[in-house]
Amino acid sequence: MNAGRAWLPVLLLCAGLILAAPAVGQDEPRLEVIGELGETLVALPMPEEKAWCLEWNHSVAGFAVLDCYRHRDRRMVLERSHLPDFAAGLDHIPGRGRQVSDGEGGYWIEAIDEPVPGNSYRLRVGSLCVDHRLVVDGERISLSRLAANRRVTLRLTLSD
Repeated sequence: MNAGRAWLPVLLLCAGLILAAPAVGQDEPRLEVIGELGETLVALPMPEEKAWCLEWNHSVAGFAVLDCYRHRDRRMVLERSHLPDFAAGLDHIPGRGRQVSDGEGGYWIEAIDEPVPGNSYRLRVGSLCVDHRLVVDGERISLSRLAANRRVTLRLTLSD
């Protein structure tokens, strides 16, 4: 019984690779999630001005937090963040964007507009309770189902 469970993460990873990595031409910009061993876990077309978010559940309060990015002028740019509460670790840093109410007790930090150095960053993907996920065009791709408790690199790859 335990031997079968040992294969479950491998099977889920393989299924995720097939389902979450649609064929994307190598000559077009794309958002990629690269695993620890260099494997592509997700590859999504990301033309100029297209936006996406990284969403996760706050580890203490459990509500969803969002960091939203855009492909702007060949750069990955952090545009805004949504924080439903002033829970542990969530705060607006004065001078970094503009805090506005979301009308539901939380807030958006708008106009952050910070380019991400090198168009990439490393992320330690949380467990399924945290459920790190990419949100693109209303669709969610769970990174936690693909790489829970592992490091990945999120990167905007540009054509030459």
